[in-house]
Amino acid sequence: MPELPEVETVKETLTQLIKGKEIKEVTITWPKIIKRPDDQEAFRTLIHGQTIHEITRRGKFLKFHLDDLVLVSHLRMEGRYEMSDGQEADKHTHVRFLFTDGTELRYRDVRKFGTMHLFEKGTEETALPLAQLGPEPLTPEFTPEVLKRAFEKTTRNVKAVLLDQKAVAGLGNIYVDEALFKAGIRPNAKASTLHHEELVRLHQTIVETLQEAVDKGGSSVRSYVNSKGDMGMFQLHLYVYGRQGEECRNCMTPIEKLVVAGRGTHFCPGCQPEK
Repeated sequence: MPELPEVETVKETLTQLIKGKEIKEVTITWPKIIKRPDDQEAFRTLIHGQTIHEITRRGKFLKFHLDDLVLVSHLRMEGRYEMSDGQEADKHTHVRFLFTDGTELRYRDVRKFGTMHLFEKGTEETALPLAQLGPEPLTPEFTPEVLKRAFEKTTRNVKAVLLDQKAVAGLGNIYVDEALFKAGIRPNAKASTLHHEELVRLHQTIVETLQEAVDKGGSSVRSYVNSKGDMGMFQLHLYVYGRQGEECRNCMTPIEKLVVAGRGTHFCPGCQPEK
């Protein structure tokens, strides 16, 4: 699933490709992607004639700011936006946005898990799916105190809390593993046991890891490419994720993998000792 750096990169490339374009027509071949309104005809009618003025990101969600509406889109596992190359749309293309200038944006999703919600402008943050998201980790509102509040009254392990979008928005499996490695914290450690110095260090490694990944265009570890078809490069700089059995770049201990919070989790037993 694309995480914050990948969605941020998609946002930037989409801005270059479609900002200022007016929507002439929308074709929907998999109606279950459209969650709000729950009538695809109403969705098409509402969005017809709207111009895309800005694209922003909230957590792992894209926000398309139109004239008086906001389209909130989640890519889920393998959703992808791409401009039409003139070829016939394949079976995995489920939503097509035709613009008045003759160009076309396509939403492709092999697994069909993606979602789209349409809101009146200014109301999108007051309802699901955005209403319960935690703070953005690359903004001043994300502080060690945020982690302290999320960790101190829970019995969950630290990875489970960091994956919870209500605690911090945008983190996923890759960047949680990487940030915990750099902070020297075992993923299955109880969150409530982390002391102040660990919280400060973890806060720093989360911010640094995400920012570096954004700068490198995200991680193309499975099918991810941006809306121009370009791969991210951060996967070349991963310390633990996907490196089971390989030597740690720091201490040469073999990287191990276990299941934490229901997710495959990579860590270094040498750099992330048990408490």
